[in-house]
Amino acid sequence: MNKSWMKPGATLFAGSLVLVACATDEYGNRRPLTETQAGAAIGAITGAAVGAAVADKSAKGAVIGAVGGGLAGGLIGHYMEQQRRDFEKLLAPEIAAGVIRVKPLPDDRLLVGMTSETTFEIDSDRIKPGFHSTLDKISGVVNKYGKTRLTIAGHTDSTGSAAHNQGLSERRAQAVEGYLLSESVYPGRLSAIGYGEDQPITSNETEESRRRNRRVDITIIPITTEQS
Repeated sequence: MNKSWMKPGATLFAGSLVLVACATDEYGNRRPLTETQAGAAIGAITGAAVGAAVADKSAKGAVIGAVGGGLAGGLIGHYMEQQRRDFEKLLAPEIAAGVIRVKPLPDDRLLVGMTSETTFEIDSDRIKPGFHSTLDKISGVVNKYGKTRLTIAGHTDSTGSAAHNQGLSERRAQAVEGYLLSESVYPGRLSAIGYGEDQPITSNETEESRRRNRRVDITIIPITTEQS
């Protein structure tokens, strides 16, 4: 289910309505709302969705509200470190096989990267059925730690035209975004972008280096109170 065609405000509103029946604890896990809280949430979400259509700041505020508030202070680093450990534990076989990379980034961000040759057939944007179980693991951790937003970036090697590679990278990023949406990841947390061949992590001179450049990277960014 790929909802990348939805306008940002519509996507935010639809995703937020799903959350009206629940709130989240400090780790983003869902808990039921009372009747009073649910009524208040409907009004808040409606207003937030309208604001998101006219201002990026409002959109960020709506996401913070939907996930039950942002992280602050020392909790940010602890939250992201626990998330990294969960990814490493669940994805240990994939990490050992070299098809998944998990590493911390500056500013308390986290990278979960996957090789496109494992995720997709050559020159295809259809996710291989055999990779669904890995994406299920990723989705599970992403849903557990709900106070984050995710940028899904597609990358290619330099083989073929730049225009073709750009389109392929965008479609692959959108395919991964669509899979996470199908696993109930809140739409307001997700964005997909393609970089084509413009951001290689190594040269494109050998098949091994080209293999490393063909990838989809998920950058996981903590949602903090300062973003409201």
